[in-house]
Amino acid sequence: MIGPAALPRDLHPIAWWSWAIGLATAASFTTNPLLLALIMGSATVVVMARRSGHPFGRSFRLYAMLAAFTVVVRVVFRIIFGGQEVGNVLLDLPEIPLPDWAAGIRLLGPVTSEALLAGLYDGLRLAAIILCVGAANSLANPKRLLASVPPALYEIGAALVVAVTIFPQLADSARRVRAAQALRGGATSGVGRLRRFLVPVLEDALERSLALAAGMDTRGYGRSGGATVRERWVTGSLLLLALTGICVGTYAWLDPTAPQVLALPMLGVGVSVAVVGLASAGRRVQRTRYRPDAWRGAEFFTVGVGVVVAGLGWYVGRTQVVVAYPGVDIVPYLSPLALAVGVLGALPAVATPVPASAPVRQEVVA
Repeated sequence: MIGPAALPRDLHPIAWWSWAIGLATAASFTTNPLLLALIMGSATVVVMARRSGHPFGRSFRLYAMLAAFTVVVRVVFRIIFGGQEVGNVLLDLPEIPLPDWAAGIRLLGPVTSEALLAGLYDGLRLAAIILCVGAANSLANPKRLLASVPPALYEIGAALVVAVTIFPQLADSARRVRAAQALRGGATSGVGRLRRFLVPVLEDALERSLALAAGMDTRGYGRSGGATVRERWVTGSLLLLALTGICVGTYAWLDPTAPQVLALPMLGVGVSVAVVGLASAGRRVQRTRYRPDAWRGAEFFTVGVGVVVAGLGWYVGRTQVVVAYPGVDIVPYLSPLALAVGVLGALPAVATPVPASAPVRQEVVA
């Protein structure tokens, strides 16, 4: 028997973003390459299983390339600026002398295996966070995400939607330009082909972004209704007070030397005032939603997976420091709890419905 949750449908975009932020949070609490590889593998498996056939669903490859480039750049920076003499020297590069005002900075010098591993671990953490963001951008429909934004944040949401659609539009533009150039023929390699490929891709992506912004402006996205000067002043003052309270409370919570009376009380007051300010600002926005996305069991399960993975990642980083932050002089390993952090993130690949616009997989009949 197939229930409504098992029918093909698109999951709520906020659920995908919550799941991805949970994975990215867990990745930020560790430098263990094994755990980071599991987190990146979970994100990749979910994207391959639940991405849609829309253009934004094909942008994950660009994020994977960006993540790999980040790792390479981080290791190269370690070689250029992180030369050190202590450790197992792999390559003894000549050090470039610098003036006195650049004291503390070294260029080149001996390259040790410890420095390379430290750069690799840091690069993998950044790559995992980038890949998690790319997974959310490949799974969540940005236009449906805008429709789910609260009225008070609609102006910011309109700008964010235009921003997060850059990579998906680049991927779709690259596919279209590559197909057009294949039909026209001509040079297939070299700098000339690269120039003929990059310029149309960037131009097409820019034109589509501007067209999206113009279309959203025509339909009234981000526009607010009439409000008196007094209402605008009240709303702005509430949001400013909320921001001040949240900043003070967060600083007092993170700094153990600060008075603790400013920590959670100020944070709570700031959040409460922010809710009141957002409600006041939301009354100025007049808009309707056609068929709003519903929250069902699959959405709550996906959000729960993200929360659990983030919580377990934080717990491992606090209680199992050797597992979460292995030294470069030992072989990293995984505890059962760390293994659960990496595996649980892949559950939405089998526990969520197939998207309604799933890409068609062609089968070759022998």
